[in-house]
Amino acid sequence: MCSPYTAIRALITLAALSLAQPVNAAGFYISEIGTPGSLGTAGVVNPVNRISADASWTNPAGMTGLQQDEMLAGFQVVVPKIEFDPSVAEAGGRDGGNAGNIAAIPSFFMVKTLSDRFRLGFSVVAAQGGAMNYGDDFVGRYGAQRVELAAIGGSPSIAYKVNDRLSVGAGVSIIYTQFEETIAINQSALVPGPGTLPDGKVKFDNMDDLGYQPFLGVTYELSDRFFLGITYRAEMDVDLEGDLNFRNLVIPAPQADKIEIGWDNPQLLKAGLSYEIGQGKRLIFSAGWEDWSAFSTNQLAITGGAVDPAGVLDRRFRDTWNAGVAFISARKKGGSYSMGFSYDSSPVRNKDRTIDLPFDETYKLSAAYGWNLGQKMGFALGGTLIYFGDGKVDQTAQGVRFKGEFDTNIAMFLGGTLRYVF
Repeated sequence: MCSPYTAIRALITLAALSLAQPVNAAGFYISEIGTPGSLGTAGVVNPVNRISADASWTNPAGMTGLQQDEMLAGFQVVVPKIEFDPSVAEAGGRDGGNAGNIAAIPSFFMVKTLSDRFRLGFSVVAAQGGAMNYGDDFVGRYGAQRVELAAIGGSPSIAYKVNDRLSVGAGVSIIYTQFEETIAINQSALVPGPGTLPDGKVKFDNMDDLGYQPFLGVTYELSDRFFLGITYRAEMDVDLEGDLNFRNLVIPAPQADKIEIGWDNPQLLKAGLSYEIGQGKRLIFSAGWEDWSAFSTNQLAITGGAVDPAGVLDRRFRDTWNAGVAFISARKKGGSYSMGFSYDSSPVRNKDRTIDLPFDETYKLSAAYGWNLGQKMGFALGGTLIYFGDGKVDQTAQGVRFKGEFDTNIAMFLGGTLRYVF
């Protein structure tokens, strides 16, 4: 029989596997950033964006297409509904209800003209995020109870107009990441003897890191009607350091008080093609790839006592791809409306999915409408409905199996923007 310390060590390893995932199933990059273009087209317009200041984030080369300097402030609310329907629950308990948490996401963008050929941009975006709370009596509590991941980045960028058809751009995101997680400890499996012991808890607390992610963009006018855009974001190293806190333990807690978890944020490549089908009307196609297999391997280190000091964990993620189509129309008297649809493949197979990753194949449907408020200001409202699929889970955690599927798995992004030309 293994010692309690050995069991706790294995538990920490398991917990490190349960990293919180973003709301966007295709990867850590959130394409719905609350702007009329991205929110109203399911992110399809992002690689060919040269119509508003959020190009400073989505594709910096597109900044050369702006006719005037502008600022763009965005705000959106994410309303998820994530419900797990168990078919096997060896630990007992309830289904967890709606595990999704409502979140507010602000954003800010600015583009300034330096010369006829140069544009300078700056953006502040919640680039990553996700939170789930299954509660203390959840059937899968030995896999995860609560997980939170939040990241916000400031991104300076610059664009250069090479000629009338070609523009290039580059920038770097300085991203602050914060992570917390709580899982239950199955003390009945750790302490021999009759009877059932209450659950303990372990929490990964105050974990954070500051990272850097370069990004590049290119735009090219193929003809008077066809316009091409390509954007690339590099891999970013994340090294979270924080506290390891134990609660409600019957056995003595391990002498470990610090934990470090590291991974690589996936690199991504996305291309878009815009076609002008009429005056002020455009049809847009996009396709992209994200290197989720790079995120699959997590580095784990624990300091302060009698547990394994380090380990390497593999979640067996696979690369993802996405594709979408969108329509944008500018009204003759000012303003515009847009709609879009996109698809994202799943980063994980059913056999490898864990309770903290409810996402399967993802479908997005979106629309937005904008108004001009005089010559210098504009306002837009939009929304995106996301269906994350019915991901199936068959997981054994701390010797206890639970199985089921996410029968409700959706999120609504609702947002608005205020635009000012200066």
